Amino acid sequence: MLNQLSISELTARLANRETSSREVTQACLDQIQRADGQLHAFLKYDAADALAQADAADKAIAGGATHARQPLLGVPIAIKDVIAVKGQSLTCASKILENFISPYDATVTENLRAAGAILLGRCNTDEFAMGSSTENSAFGRSCNPWDPARVPGGSSGGSAVAVAAQMAPAALGSDTGGSIRQPAAFCGCVGLKPTYGRVSRFGLVAYASSLDQIGCFARNTRDAATVLQAISGYDRRDSTSVPQPVPDYTAVLTGDLKGLKIGLAKEYMLGGLHAEVKHAVEAAVAQLTQLGAEVVEVSLPHTDYAVATYYIIATAEASANLARFDGVRYGLRVPGADPIEQYCNTRGAGFGAEVKRRIILGTYVLSSGYYDAYYLRAQKVRTLIRQDFLNAFEKVDAIVTPTTPSVAFTAGEKSGDPLQMYLQDIYTISANLAGICGISVPCGFTSPRPQTPNPRLPIGLQLLGKPFGEETLLKIAHAYEQATPWHRERPPVA
Repeated sequence: MLNQLSISELTARLANRETSSREVTQACLDQIQRADGQLHAFLKYDAADALAQADAADKAIAGGATHARQPLLGVPIAIKDVIAVKGQSLTCASKILENFISPYDATVTENLRAAGAILLGRCNTDEFAMGSSTENSAFGRSCNPWDPARVPGGSSGGSAVAVAAQMAPAALGSDTGGSIRQPAAFCGCVGLKPTYGRVSRFGLVAYASSLDQIGCFARNTRDAATVLQAISGYDRRDSTSVPQPVPDYTAVLTGDLKGLKIGLAKEYMLGGLHAEVKHAVEAAVAQLTQLGAEVVEVSLPHTDYAVATYYIIATAEASANLARFDGVRYGLRVPGADPIEQYCNTRGAGFGAEVKRRIILGTYVLSSGYYDAYYLRAQKVRTLIRQDFLNAFEKVDAIVTPTTPSVAFTAGEKSGDPLQMYLQDIYTISANLAGICGISVPCGFTSPRPQTPNPRLPIGLQLLGKPFGEETLLKIAHAYEQATPWHRERPPVA
């Protein structure tokens, strides 16, 4: 079926006129119709608009357009609903923006259009990208395609589900503390978080501006490299965008790891790690050694402080960024007797519990008398965490870790304990604090679980790279992928 093919397979068929973009897009729409009622990956999609885009792509191909110039020509891509697409809804899965329509395109959206992609629809997310399970969406949770009773991870859970369940060959997400890599691990697909500044954040609704980064989900590393190539580059509209040249990411996918040194972070393989996750990661490390890489132990001594540091900085920035949602200029407005009452009524009704929790935490750590004790100190620890990575990268080319401490958990299992939910990001948040790149690839499954809808759950392997070291990560991930079968596994709904 066309919806099950990778981007490279689709572009080859499209270029040879063996299929059309309309047929590919229709196959994805058919799969959405079949599976999304159970999985809820999408908040909204417009089939007629998607098919109109596909017809335009087919016309361009007939007119001589090539995939050498437009690498995603005719390929459907799903978009997390925190990234602006002109004329489409931009709700951030929040009631406060329920009826908001974006008046402009994000830079990544413009880049996808320029690359010829079909913008397929709006994917579900934790409200304002705040969560690790996609249970915080105001419009209903997404479900894991391997076991719908379990979560897909978050906050980009809808995008991960869309790719894993064969609704789209690739999707965009955002990663503030692991929000691409963690759901990729839970859903058994590839999730790539680029270096901070590699991909423009213009048009991304901000959660924590110094941590947010747009990235992608795909079925394999080559597809992730293709999407990254399309969305990367300097953007003058984003003051944090870095004017670094964009390399040819697919050119490095040689399968050869000889001469590479990979660090195994000892702090990431200690207590709290699920036994089957640890076993799968150790087997993956052994596989990397067989492929020619040298694996050495490295230390990231400030890892224990990462969760506390992250939830001070992220909530502080969220408090500032979400102040703009006031019921005055756009979005939900709940009337009050005066402007202050209207403001309080609007935010009280429009924001969910987790968003309110983070705004309150962030306002507290920024308040008079606590700024130095919390926020300023957290920024100093952040510098130490980044230095840990830079020190390690003087010895190794990349670092290998588990992506998550466990496999996907049951919906509702951690909702009553925010700390346990926050700890799901313990292996991913340091990369955001340090501003480095990271990728999660499938590395195995749990042992069979009899009497369940599906007996196995996917496990993710995380690779962390130097600033702007995406080439090395993709090279390692691709070589590992070619030597293992995990990325070819499909959930029951596919």
